[in-house]
Amino acid sequence: MKIFQREQRSLFGEILDWMLTPLLLLWPVSLALTWVVAQSIAGKPFDRALEYNVQTLAQLVTVQQQRVVFNLPQPARELLRADDSDQVYYQVLGARAELLSGERDLPPPREEERPQSGEVLLRDDEIHGQDVRVAYTWVKLDLPGAQPALVQVAETREKRSVLATEIIKGVMLPQFVILPLAVLLVWLALVRGIKPLSQLEERIRARKPDDLSPLEDKTVPLEVAPLVSSINDLLTRLKDSIATQKRFLADAAHQLKTPLAGLRMQADLAQREGFNAEELKQSLKQIGRSSIRATHTVNQLLALARAEGSGQVLAHQPCDLAKLTMEVVQDSVPRSMDKHIDLGYDGAQPGAPGVRFEGNPTLLKEMIRNLLDNAINYTPSSTEHPGVITARVHADPFGQVLLLQVEDSGPGIPAAERELVFQPFYRTLGTNVDGSGLGLPIVLEIARQHNAEVTLEDAHPGQVPPGTCVRVRFVVSGTARPAAAATEPTQAVL
Repeated sequence: MKIFQREQRSLFGEILDWMLTPLLLLWPVSLALTWVVAQSIAGKPFDRALEYNVQTLAQLVTVQQQRVVFNLPQPARELLRADDSDQVYYQVLGARAELLSGERDLPPPREEERPQSGEVLLRDDEIHGQDVRVAYTWVKLDLPGAQPALVQVAETREKRSVLATEIIKGVMLPQFVILPLAVLLVWLALVRGIKPLSQLEERIRARKPDDLSPLEDKTVPLEVAPLVSSINDLLTRLKDSIATQKRFLADAAHQLKTPLAGLRMQADLAQREGFNAEELKQSLKQIGRSSIRATHTVNQLLALARAEGSGQVLAHQPCDLAKLTMEVVQDSVPRSMDKHIDLGYDGAQPGAPGVRFEGNPTLLKEMIRNLLDNAINYTPSSTEHPGVITARVHADPFGQVLLLQVEDSGPGIPAAERELVFQPFYRTLGTNVDGSGLGLPIVLEIARQHNAEVTLEDAHPGQVPPGTCVRVRFVVSGTARPAAAATEPTQAVL
């Protein structure tokens, strides 16, 4: 759990942290490595001096009259005399490990560290509580069965530490100047690096509210280009959406203006002097018809707005398309009977395999209702020649496809106009049917909300009239595949 995490982070601060943190962490590591290297470098000349001293003392070990003798002349004593910084100790042990000369308390090397005769080894040790560097060698004696003599020279480490400290100082002091300079250069580089973002922000802020033209993406860095491209895509979609809304509002105002103008005209006519009862009755009829048309248009506008915004408002749930279709067909029976239209349902029964899927029942019923209303409005019918409208639901649970189909015996839709009828307020020429031109746009929007495809074709190709067949094809993903085949469709005429 990040307790101290800020809600809004600074990109500049984030990059600066990630650049300076490793630099500041590596600096002490660099100093530690420098100290180790300095110790090694500072010790090498003193180690060579110790090796030289041991080899010199080893040459002074001789055998005289079957005895091991060590003679240390005055120049050699001067060589081993302590200087101002370090104390030097030496030790010479004979064939029986007896002390021939030097410091008795100098610890001997481990048995496994015995070198070959004439070879000099080095080790770290301690004497009188002081850390010392020891060089030692074994001298082969010219005595039968005698063990080699041991010669050791030890020196305290003060000069080594002083030299290592001087090396560290020589490395550290420049870094105290270089490190702040490096931080300053990193800061300046970041300021320059994010300058294009600041310039982009200034260009966006300087825009007018109605300026939705794409941003210039040629002058921005490659890393920012995808962001600018996404913003341009959003601006394009927003521009199209605003244009669609403006066109929709203009068309809606035009569509509402016609019935409202008719209402006003009929009301003015009814108020004229000399208007008889029959003329007043006709005016009231026209007023009622205009009000119904205006109410239908408003309801269709509300349905289209609800369909367009349903993706975020209304949740999906398991729906039975056959059951929903039959309910809408039953609700539409009184209106179809008034127009002498034979309205029926033919297809899978509720609960049949493959008819259930995830959807919004309110929107789906609205879609089916608009399809049936369109069919009822545009299907000619009389007592002698009744029109026929059939709603069908077919399910293919194995192919995971669900098909809603509405057929009528009307005049059909010309192929050239089948794309245009899905535009709001578009109505086929040559029809005298009252309508708002929003039915099929509502159907298309609700189908889009359910990832469905809407197609138009002739219901009876080659016949006159050809009729219209509207198909809504749902892809039902995740539907369980039953073991038995789907039930045979039945027909119900209502």
